[in-house]
Amino acid sequence: MTNSSTSPDKPPAILSLIGNTPLVEITRMDTGPCQLFLKLENQNPTGSIKDRIALSMVEAAEHEGRLKPGGTIIEATAGNTGLGLALVAGAKGYRIILVIPDKMSQEKIAHVRALGAEVRLTRSDVTRGHPEYYQDVAARLTTEIPGAFYVNQFGNPANPLAHETTTGPEIWDQMNHDLDAVVVGVGSGGTLSGLGRFFKKVRPEIEMILADPTGSILYEWVKTGKLEQAGSWAVEGIGEDFVPEIADMSLVRDAFEIDDTESFAVARELLRQEGVLGGSSTGTLLAGALRYCRQQKTKKRVVTFVCDTGNKYLSKMYNDFWMAEQGFVQRPAHGDLSDLISHRAEKGEVIMVGPDDTLLTAFKRMRTGEVSQLPVLNGSGRAVGIIDESDLLVKVTRDPAKFKDLVKTAMTDRLETLSPTANVSDLLGVFDRGRVAIVMEGNNFLGLITRVDLLSYLRLRMAK
Repeated sequence: MTNSSTSPDKPPAILSLIGNTPLVEITRMDTGPCQLFLKLENQNPTGSIKDRIALSMVEAAEHEGRLKPGGTIIEATAGNTGLGLALVAGAKGYRIILVIPDKMSQEKIAHVRALGAEVRLTRSDVTRGHPEYYQDVAARLTTEIPGAFYVNQFGNPANPLAHETTTGPEIWDQMNHDLDAVVVGVGSGGTLSGLGRFFKKVRPEIEMILADPTGSILYEWVKTGKLEQAGSWAVEGIGEDFVPEIADMSLVRDAFEIDDTESFAVARELLRQEGVLGGSSTGTLLAGALRYCRQQKTKKRVVTFVCDTGNKYLSKMYNDFWMAEQGFVQRPAHGDLSDLISHRAEKGEVIMVGPDDTLLTAFKRMRTGEVSQLPVLNGSGRAVGIIDESDLLVKVTRDPAKFKDLVKTAMTDRLETLSPTANVSDLLGVFDRGRVAIVMEGNNFLGLITRVDLLSYLRLRMAK
C-alpha cells in the first residue's frame, strides 16, 4: 500500500533543514578579552553555508520565470554553491551543469556528481577574460544550451537576500541581541552584503570584519582602495581576483590578511581544541576572528562561521602527507636524501607488504594507498624486495587465480638502495634505470624515493 504522504513529484523534506544552524562558543582557544562564537553552517544538508543561497537563487529564478520546468541550471562554483544547487536541482527535477576550477577537492567533485550534477573542470591558474576561466565558461555554456539559467552567484541579488532574511536574523536571536562584530570572508560577497544590511538595520554599530586569503585582492582593496594584481591561494571558497558585483565592500570596517599556512593550521587546531571539523575557509575566518579578538582592549561578543565541513578536505588540509608535500608543514631537515622521503618508515607511514602476503593483498594496498609500488619488508623490518604494478600484471594477466600467490614469487629482489648521504645524481641514475630508490641506513629501511617525491622537493625549493 502506497503511503499517501509520499510522492515522487514532492520535493524531499531535506530542503526544510536548510538554515537554523546552531551557534557554539569557543572555550579552549585564546580569544583575548572577547567571547567568540561559531555559526555551524557545516550542519546544513550538503555541509555548507551555500545551501542557503542555492535554494534562494533557484526559487527566485522560478518566481521570475527565468527557470522553467525541464530547464538546465548552470553555475561557476568553487564547489559548495554547486553542492547546494545540485541538491536543490535534484529535488526540483532540473538538469544541472557545474563549472569547477581544478584546484577543488576531490570530495566536493565526487559529492556533486553523486547528486546528479554534470561537472566541467576548468583551469584554476587563469583569470577573468581567459577562455578557460570558470565563470566565462559557465556564461558561454548558458548561451549554447536552450532553456539554460546561469545562476551567477556573484551578481545574483537573491544571494545576499538569503543571508539578510535568514542567517542574520538567526544570529541576532541566538546572540540575544548582544553582538559587537561579525567576521566573514568574501567569495561571492553574499554573506557580507546580506549580513551587513541586516545588522545595519538592527544595530549599526556592529562591525563587519573581513578575513581574506593572501593572494586575493580584497584585503588591499579594503585597506588602500587599490586593485592589486591577484596571486594564488589554496584555501577554497573565499578570496577573489575581482570585486564581486553583489559585494558591498563599504560595509567592511577592518580586514585581516591570512595566508594558507595559517588558515590550515588554525582549522586543524580548531578540530583538536574544540572538536569542530571545519573546511579551509573556516581556518581563514577563525584566524581573522582570533586576531581581531586578541587586539581588543575590552570584552566584545564576536561571531564567525564554520562555512563548510572538513569532511570535504580529508585528502588535503587534514592529510599530513599533502600538507608536507605542499610545504604547509615543515618536517625536521636532515640535509640529505632522507628529506625527499614522503612516507617515513620510522613513523609507520610506509605502505608495505611482507614476502608471504598474497598478491591480492599487495594489489589492495596499492589501490588504497594510491601508489604503484610497495616495498617488501620481512619480519625484522628489513627491505627484501619491491613489487609494482607490472610485476602483478606479469603474474595474473593469463590466470587471475594467481592473485592468491605469494608476493615473494613476483617481487623484484634486485634492489636499488641508496644511503641518505648519496647525492641527487645517484638518485637520477636509479630513475634512469627505471627503478625506485630504497633508502637504507645500514640495515635500517628509511623509505622510498620516487620521481614524484623528487619533483615535489624541487618545487618547494623553487618556492622559497
